[in-house]
Amino acid sequence: MGKGVVTSSVGKMLQFRGFTVTAIKIDPYVNVDAGTMNPYVHGEIFVTEDGGETDLDLGWYERFLDINLSKENNITTGQIYQTVIERERKGDYLGKCVQIIPHITDEIKRRIRMVAEKSKADVVLTECGGTVGDIEGLPFLEAIRQMRLEEGYENTLYIHVALVPILDVTSEMKTKPLQHSVNELRRIGIQPDIIVSRCPKMITKEALEKIALFGTIPKEAVFCSYNVSTVYEVPLILDEQGMGDFICKRLGLTLKQINVSEIERWKNFVNTLKNCKYTIRVALVGKYTGLVDSYVSMNEAFKHAGAACNTRVIIDYIEAEMFEENPEKVAMLKDYDGIFVPYGFGQRGAIGKMMAIQFARENGIPFLGICFGFQLAVIDFARNVCGLKDANSTEIDEKTPHPVIDLMPEQQQVTYKGATMRLGAHKIIIKKGTIAHKLYNATEVYERHRHRYEVNPEYTEILEKHGLVFSGRSPDGRRMEILELPDKFFFLASQFHGEFKSRPGRPSPIYYGFVKACLDRKLGKPKPEF
Repeated sequence: MGKGVVTSSVGKMLQFRGFTVTAIKIDPYVNVDAGTMNPYVHGEIFVTEDGGETDLDLGWYERFLDINLSKENNITTGQIYQTVIERERKGDYLGKCVQIIPHITDEIKRRIRMVAEKSKADVVLTECGGTVGDIEGLPFLEAIRQMRLEEGYENTLYIHVALVPILDVTSEMKTKPLQHSVNELRRIGIQPDIIVSRCPKMITKEALEKIALFGTIPKEAVFCSYNVSTVYEVPLILDEQGMGDFICKRLGLTLKQINVSEIERWKNFVNTLKNCKYTIRVALVGKYTGLVDSYVSMNEAFKHAGAACNTRVIIDYIEAEMFEENPEKVAMLKDYDGIFVPYGFGQRGAIGKMMAIQFARENGIPFLGICFGFQLAVIDFARNVCGLKDANSTEIDEKTPHPVIDLMPEQQQVTYKGATMRLGAHKIIIKKGTIAHKLYNATEVYERHRHRYEVNPEYTEILEKHGLVFSGRSPDGRRMEILELPDKFFFLASQFHGEFKSRPGRPSPIYYGFVKACLDRKLGKPKPEF
């Protein structure tokens, strides 16, 4: 449906008008956080600066609004019930019968208000995930209904995003699904103030009038989020329809100084994305390629880097296991401008990814590896350059004779899976004179992590002796953070996830370096120019 993009766009329109915003994502699942879920189940797990494993919509909020959010900005059913049950066990409810209303709904409201208080933002955007009518979402909708009574009509605004499909046979726009969802909201006790129709193209005047009539709102409160070439255009098209002005008028917000420079910056970024001079093709070799949302932050980081290089980045998603089943197919990678190996867990697809890494290394094709891609690049180098036969990660083979990748010491006694990895932002010391140093133009940076395994420090000496450069390390020097091969056109990998901090107009340095190298190689330059 794109509720996350609409929420982000509302925030962007308010920023255009000089207001400060923050955003909350409510997820009705019983998981405490998204960390234990397979990407195929719910898409990418987005990691915040403070180490929260959150819904991917927080990534959209951060990219659009250029703000850092925390784990507190993602509220789940699991968190709510866990807190309420813990309080009940402590006797905090003084013998009361603990119920959905008021105890669960009170905890939901407390968390929303806590974020509001800590952020000091002018406007708090709260997106309720799921679909209207879902059983698990009802307590959240009830809490939101109560907040209007407590905060006042003038301080609350309900925006409903609903589908308006177009029938293939008749090309007719059907508003009936939207009507039914509005009726369901009304039954719960919520009357939308604004309706955003999600449609492949701009809705007709007739459809708009019908939505207003059956939604019991003025026509000026109906807007359309139609398909555009880039999601970053959505705040612009909604603003053109008058949504930003309507929101301010409805909430009684006194217009602050228009942020002309930010509006122009955003428009220029969108225009660059839509009219890139160059094009490159990148092979993403992974294990979650059946769902593009598994790599959403990476996809967006490539767009940010591409815009900085005036380059459209076309990503082909290649299942790593295909190379394991048909080794000769790895030769197809010669047709790409770059090879990218992302994160992943476990044995499945690991060999196929290493085959892709080896092909990039031996054929001079620009390569970027992230997290597991970084670890597999170390294994490939250990096996095929250092001669450490059967070198591996203990995650893949506990009995490997050369555990060049091993479980971090502090992970040895960990039994719970949730929120126990090395998470969030950590300081990295970058070695001067390296590619990483040129890209970051700094010797100290902070990047976000999500991993349990690391390069075994017992093997760093032999790896470096054969030419592998660890250009980024933890402050104590124990943890390897960035690797590169200086003799290759561009070969770089990071243990951290640079994509989580990438922004429009401010791309992740490692993604920028990779895209720039792909373009320079395509243009026939002898070495990338950074």
